Amino acid sequence: MKINPEQKLNPKLGEVSIEQVSVRQGFGDGLILAGEKDGKVVSLCADLKESTKNDLFAEKFPNRFFEMGIAEQNMAGVASGLSAMGKIPFISSYAVFSPGRNWEHIRTMICYGNRNVKIAGHHSGLSAGPDGGSHQALEDIAITRVLPNMTVIVPCDAIEARKATLAVAKFVGPVYLRLAREKTPVMTTDDSPFEIGKANLLVDPEKSQVGIVACGPILYQVLRATKKLNDEHILVSVLNMHTIKPLDKKALDYLAKKTGALVTVEEHQKSGGLGSAVSEYLVTEYPIPMEFVGVNDRFGQSGESTELIEHYDLGVDGIIEKVKLVLARRNKLEQGHHNQK
Repeated sequence: MKINPEQKLNPKLGEVSIEQVSVRQGFGDGLILAGEKDGKVVSLCADLKESTKNDLFAEKFPNRFFEMGIAEQNMAGVASGLSAMGKIPFISSYAVFSPGRNWEHIRTMICYGNRNVKIAGHHSGLSAGPDGGSHQALEDIAITRVLPNMTVIVPCDAIEARKATLAVAKFVGPVYLRLAREKTPVMTTDDSPFEIGKANLLVDPEKSQVGIVACGPILYQVLRATKKLNDEHILVSVLNMHTIKPLDKKALDYLAKKTGALVTVEEHQKSGGLGSAVSEYLVTEYPIPMEFVGVNDRFGQSGESTELIEHYDLGVDGIIEKVKLVLARRNKLEQGHHNQK
């Protein structure tokens, strides 16, 4: 598997010794840097200061940190007011509570007025592990990307989370930043490019047969699967679609036309997330065979996050199965067209 050198990824990719850092740590580091760069940055938290890494910001900027208690709806309203007064508020809680519990408040008080508020949804996907299905947000991409004015970003690792936090602090408008809990492999480096709305093409062999579009820490499973597929002489391109809204349509056009078959991979319900966003675009622009790796209309459950990834078929074997399935479908379609001629 040949990594795109322009992406400047971690040279330890695929090694047992690769560094593992939680994505939320990258958010905490990025929030401090954003606070240092701009005195208008403030942080609000719903009684989860340590879990969301807001403790770092609170210690450095005690007068710019607001502990709101277990009141996510109120937190959204206060953030909207702070934004109206020229501040740049970040609000943090578990993703099932924000944007889950306070969705209507985000819709009406933040998005409706296009307020400059940043919503950090922590412990997303299956990364909440032992906390169980009640705390595993598998629907949050769906409920945020549907909101007008909302930008949706899903960093793949701690470094990308730090960059995304800094970027959204400068970006004007509502943003949902989706963050995982557990330590995950650090795939990128400080030199890797990151730009809101611009996907990163990590792997792109000349004779690629299938494109994989992924977001979040599950991207590491995609890279592992890509290596195994390469060993079987199945060449795959990999696109890190860290920004779900707005989609990088130019990157999707390129990958769809080059490969003629796509697989989307996400730690989210198959419905409403990255796969839905990609297919909604391509069905009108360049319809091709697609397969979707995600949770299939089920709630999560208690277990270690690594166990749950495998249980819900989001791991290497599940990804490989979908790649081979979509490749077979594309080849069948091509054979049918050939026979018609």
